[in-house]
Amino acid sequence: MSSHHESILREPLITGENITYAKVTDDVLVPVENKANRAWWIGFTIASLGALMWVVAVSYTFWTGIGAWGLNKTVGWAWDITGFVWWVGIGHAGTLISAVLLLFRQNWRNSINRSAEAMTIFAVICAATYVISHMGRPWLAYWPLPLPNQFGSLWVNFNSPLVWDVLAISTYFSVSLIFWYTGLLPDIATIRDRATGLRRKVYSILSFGWNGSVKTWQRFELVSLILAGVSTPLVLSVHTIVSMDFATSVIPGWHTTIFPPYFVAGAIFSGFAMVQTLLLIARKVMNFENYITMFHIESMNKIIIVTGSIVGVAYLTELFIAWYSGAEYEQYAFLNRVSGPYWWAYWSMMTCNVISPQLFWFKKIRTSIAASWILSIVVNIGMWFERFVIIVTSLHRDYLPSSWVMFYPSVVDVCVFIGSIGLFFTLFLLFLRFLPAIAMAEVKLLVKTSSEQSKKALIKAGKVDKEHAKFYVESLDKYDSVNQADYAKN
Repeated sequence: MSSHHESILREPLITGENITYAKVTDDVLVPVENKANRAWWIGFTIASLGALMWVVAVSYTFWTGIGAWGLNKTVGWAWDITGFVWWVGIGHAGTLISAVLLLFRQNWRNSINRSAEAMTIFAVICAATYVISHMGRPWLAYWPLPLPNQFGSLWVNFNSPLVWDVLAISTYFSVSLIFWYTGLLPDIATIRDRATGLRRKVYSILSFGWNGSVKTWQRFELVSLILAGVSTPLVLSVHTIVSMDFATSVIPGWHTTIFPPYFVAGAIFSGFAMVQTLLLIARKVMNFENYITMFHIESMNKIIIVTGSIVGVAYLTELFIAWYSGAEYEQYAFLNRVSGPYWWAYWSMMTCNVISPQLFWFKKIRTSIAASWILSIVVNIGMWFERFVIIVTSLHRDYLPSSWVMFYPSVVDVCVFIGSIGLFFTLFLLFLRFLPAIAMAEVKLLVKTSSEQSKKALIKAGKVDKEHAKFYVESLDKYDSVNQADYAKN
């Protein structure tokens, strides 16, 4: 394997000089083994206050009932299902990066899969809180599960897409959690071997006796492939089933077969945007510029372009089919979205989800840290508006004009949503503090083949064509972690 060299035309996945296996370990474990810096404490304090707001708002909801929300006789789902679908969508990128890109042997996933998988776990937890809150009686949350009647509930109706939701999301969460934790085992064992005292005992328990033998690594790789194979269909199935909550109804604007692919594309779209939002901050604060390079950022921006374009086509297809169908109720539902009382939400959705991602066609914007971060936030704002538009505008005016009402979120609604964001960031910051944010074992596989120093060594040894070497050096202009002066000397 040591004689294998990657094409010089490929951009490096690791930058910097003197990158050794030991240096990768030291760099990644700095936040875990040392005291938390000021930036972490500031972020954790703000996130914890948001999580506290969530605890207060949800407790108030349980105490007084869901009438504390802005529910009314027509818009019965309101903000809670908007937030639920939004969080489930955000959780899609983790499984896609981990499973699908693993099966396609895309090595650029190695630096970002760990944080993306953690994001999936925490996003699904936030989504589950909305479902339990909406039940009104959280102590009866086991009722949607297919349990015998002796447990105090009736056998579930498997014809209901709400039951499909429970089964799909619980399966998705379970498989994602196992996949994430399995990948953590070799890195936790590394922390264990470097720790002392109580920390060593804790990480020793968490590592499940990992010893790094050949047989252990063989089983690790086999299990990873099996879990990737199981997870890949879940990427498509989970949000497809969530979309069927709407598509199986007879509500104008919902009863459409385009929802499953449209929801899946939107979920990947918002998920990658959230990965960008999180990793661009972690990259700067935790000094991961050498491992999360501009190649990773640009690759994720390209996926955002593709999925954003698919979502845009879905929006236009909905409008066309509503006109082409000749169904007056369907036509009015979309006319109401475009020019009704909530027109501002619809056009915010179109601007954020369709127009803003097209800016990534320009390489200067696609390779800009600031622009990527701002647009990733804009995309997730737009995806929240999409869910709001789908739910509220289709419900607040139904078949009977006598029941038409406007939906106004209550203070509790707003606090639950903002609090769920605080809960998410609290969990993510705790993850960054106690577990490695980058998969060290997987990144080390790239040091000898896909790193800048390995390619530079080939250039110095004269083993590559000069034109290819020149093309490679010019491609490094966009990297903020590469010193071009080193190549000028050669």
